[in-house]
Amino acid sequence: MLTRRGFAGIASCALCSITGFAATDASAQTPPAATPGVARKILSQTDGPTPGYVTLIVDIEIEPGVTIGRHTHPGIESAYMLEGGFDLPIEGQPTKSFKPGDAVVIPANTPHAGGKNGDKKSHIVSTYIVEKGKPLASPA
Repeated sequence: MLTRRGFAGIASCALCSITGFAATDASAQTPPAATPGVARKILSQTDGPTPGYVTLIVDIEIEPGVTIGRHTHPGIESAYMLEGGFDLPIEGQPTKSFKPGDAVVIPANTPHAGGKNGDKKSHIVSTYIVEKGKPLASPA
């Protein structure tokens, strides 16, 4: 099981912001350096909903002016914006202005990013349902 301490140095991807993290029962692969201006905290990690998958709930804070690079996840990401906001380009869809109170579901393996973060901190809670043994996020 991945601990909060083990997760602290994990790199980010887009909203999810955890590039290089392997969603496994054991601890993550050797974590790369954290993305400056992005803080993450695992609130919950549970096996399932089906064998071979893990569900993570992650609290994400992004400092003003920080953008998240284009990336994918090996499963679904569901995100809810608590404060702040940014442009959310999702491949195959028009770019959305993601603002407080908005929720989005990003399909598995769909490239997306976060840009033009403005002058306020962004605060998001994301749920990931991803395949075990694969990096939680990969550059796209």
